Amino acid sequence: MARPDKAAAVAELTDKFRSSNAAVLTEYRGLTVAQLKELRRNLGANAQYAVVKNTLTKIAANEAGINTLDDLFAGPTAVAFVTGDPVESAKGLRDFAKDNPNLVIKGGVLDGKALSADEFKKLADLESREVLLAKLAGAMKAKQSQAAALFQALPSKFVRTAEALRAKKEEQDGAGTPAPVEAESE
Repeated sequence: MARPDKAAAVAELTDKFRSSNAAVLTEYRGLTVAQLKELRRNLGANAQYAVVKNTLTKIAANEAGINTLDDLFAGPTAVAFVTGDPVESAKGLRDFAKDNPNLVIKGGVLDGKALSADEFKKLADLESREVLLAKLAGAMKAKQSQAAALFQALPSKFVRTAEALRAKKEEQDGAGTPAPVEAESE
């Protein structure tokens, strides 16, 4: 039977896996306590970085329905549980790993889908959620402006065409009828 402290640790980790949008497994061998503190700051407010025991974390991940991480629980492991924007945390991990090569991103899970270390690096290359939403809003505004211009152009083009037809008809009516002859009456 499991010890109560280990059962509590597994339950806590299971809750973290279930409540987070993403979980990134890293190897932290060679990092100092000060560097780990800096890494926690770089991850932002929406991520929690915890050094974990492999066996307990593997059990917790399996209980949370995540079976794809079993191969990654080898060596010293720490997990970044991300509850907010995963792109921001991925950028924090990538930037920290550039300055500190001892931090190795093993892989992880994003919204229930397993991601490799390379896929997390690609995720870090994305722009933040706010920037993507701003670009989407700009694109939608541009499309609305184009639609408004199109709808405005149709009636004005119709008016110009009708005016041109009217002028052409007047021109034809003026050229087709003979001018009054005043010279004949003299």
